[in-house]
Amino acid sequence: METAPHASSLTGSRPDADGDAGFPFSAVVGQERLQLALILCAVHPGIGGVLVRGEKGTAKSTVVRALAQLLPPVVDETGARPARLVELPVGATEDRVVGSLDLERVLRDGEQAFRPGLLAAAHHGVLYVDEVNLLHDHLVDVLLDAAAMGRVHVERDGVSHSHPARFVLVGTMNPEEGELRPQLLDRFGLTVDVAASRNVDVRMAVVRRRLDYEADPAGFAGRYATADREVAERILTARDRVAAVALDNVELRRIAALCASFDVDGMRADLVVARTATAHAAWRGADAVAEEDVRVAAELALPHRRRRDPFDEPGISEEQLDEAMREAGEEAARAEKSSGRDELERSSSVDDGADSHPNDAASEGGPGSRSDAGLSDHRDDVASNGRPSDADDTGLSDHRDDTERNGGPDGAGPEGGPDDDGPDSPSGGPGGGQSPSARGGRTGAPTTSIVTPPRWEVPGVGEGAAGRRSRAQTRQGRTVRSSTDTSAGLHLLGTVFAAAAHQRSRGRADGPLKLAADDLRGAYREGREGNLVVFVVDASGSMAARDRLSAVTGAVVALLRDAYQRRDKVAVITVRGQEAELVLPPTSSVDIAVRRLSDMRTGGKTPLAAGLLKAREVVHRERVRDPRRRPMLVLLTDGRATGGTDPVLRARAAANLLANESITSIVVDCERGMIRLGLAADLARNLRAGYLQLAELTGDSVADVVRAGSGRPGVSATRAA
Repeated sequence: METAPHASSLTGSRPDADGDAGFPFSAVVGQERLQLALILCAVHPGIGGVLVRGEKGTAKSTVVRALAQLLPPVVDETGARPARLVELPVGATEDRVVGSLDLERVLRDGEQAFRPGLLAAAHHGVLYVDEVNLLHDHLVDVLLDAAAMGRVHVERDGVSHSHPARFVLVGTMNPEEGELRPQLLDRFGLTVDVAASRNVDVRMAVVRRRLDYEADPAGFAGRYATADREVAERILTARDRVAAVALDNVELRRIAALCASFDVDGMRADLVVARTATAHAAWRGADAVAEEDVRVAAELALPHRRRRDPFDEPGISEEQLDEAMREAGEEAARAEKSSGRDELERSSSVDDGADSHPNDAASEGGPGSRSDAGLSDHRDDVASNGRPSDADDTGLSDHRDDTERNGGPDGAGPEGGPDDDGPDSPSGGPGGGQSPSARGGRTGAPTTSIVTPPRWEVPGVGEGAAGRRSRAQTRQGRTVRSSTDTSAGLHLLGTVFAAAAHQRSRGRADGPLKLAADDLRGAYREGREGNLVVFVVDASGSMAARDRLSAVTGAVVALLRDAYQRRDKVAVITVRGQEAELVLPPTSSVDIAVRRLSDMRTGGKTPLAAGLLKAREVVHRERVRDPRRRPMLVLLTDGRATGGTDPVLRARAAANLLANESITSIVVDCERGMIRLGLAADLARNLRAGYLQLAELTGDSVADVVRAGSGRPGVSATRAA
């Protein structure tokens, strides 16, 4: 369900070198749901962490840092120390996160040793990842595995190492900067949405407390010291009693029925709800899980697990949860009544002297049995029962719209009118029985009728943001060779080989290797990057026929879904009337692109040249902001340029301009009918772009087009129309 739109102070602060106190946990205003989620994860770390989604300036960092001050001290080989708050930077490498071979000891002492990473440092503390949606997917998987299992296993560089890593994982993100994939969302135990309050009194309280804290941090913290101490003691007490909290079969059945009613994938949701309900019961001091605990757990653990497609809206309404809780309660009551009747029948049919034991029912999982202890012993089962952690494209492609079964991308109906440009009017052309979306109005919800979106790449090797589309030199990819650049980590063998050639001249007879600074070699890693994909969509009158418009919008949605999976930024330009319109500036939130697409208007002339020049302008502007992100242009049109003077010649000139700047382009030919002019194919030749017809945007035939589209710049990559 959607959380209440309350917020706390703007940004918090940790205790600094001068000893200033951090913002007190109890002083936070209006963030009760977020505070409760963090507390429950502190009570039972097996829940798997909290994802905090919200706009900037909503105290996400403040609350997380304040929680770390309440955790009990950690006793290790150095004695007692406060629990740590470990912040993981977005640009961290896998070596820094999980640990790696201690190269210094290997080269100096000849000993194989392990250097722990940030996960080890966060043991018994809080691991905080700001902007977790910008973190590379494989690192998010590593964090979530460690949070769920409580241990880190490292098998790399000839090192086999395992160490405990039980921590409260907290990730924060701003949805406007792009969403996490549904598979990764599912692996977070709890999710809380936060937004700034619109209540004037709440906003006044937020500002007042923040100003009071900034004026006197120590004095402000002192006023809330007693309240914070009580919360810390209550967390410690709940931790000690959580293993003894009973989860009977009535409530377990309620949990299972609740998860089944929301049709969540796998068994992870059931386990998380059970653990969260148990933690909540321990937090309120109860000996057994009750219905109120299950409801709180469902509010925190289920909303984000209903999101299967990147364009689905997350959340559960109060009404939906009330109805599901009622049905789950009725199911549990029916099962309990049936179980009691069966037990009565069995007891009446056995002899009074038969061998029996009063605890048999509990030991066999009867109504009085406790299940939470068993749940805590089976955390590893989550990975096998839930969605695979390494699912990439297949995870989303399994949930395509039912339109695949109802027809191909071309639809089944007639064109509904001739292909010539119609006026910018409600009819969109002389055709009769057109849908409302084809009458010059809004297109309505896009139809997703494309079976398999193509995999297009920008040629060469880039250096852009981590993603999954084009080849790139990255900090997290696989090691290809050594180089003199050490910024991506050391390459051990390359360093040893470089030093080996100089050992005699350096006077080494035995003992460890003698190294010099110029011996060091870095790892050249190659992975994948995300690109800027600029969609130019022809929305003119010649494209407004019902089945063609449906196919085009379906194609764009499928390609946007592909861009979501590849971690691209996207921009959408529509071409209609007398000009081109940038309906969506470059963004990582592709679900916004789909919403803008549903509002797309159609009809009028076809100023293709304006659309291509607008795309060039967007690319140039984005290169200033993000110079390493390489662009790709996807043009969906029938090629019939009609807007302005000499529209065809101007469109070809604009295409040549883009081609000379080596911008990778793909043309999707939307021309239909018995007579085809092949104008889109001509435009593709001018762009030196990959080319395919809309009907081909499915199946294995795409592979050849993709390879052609990502060929050498300056070489025609088109095919005959």
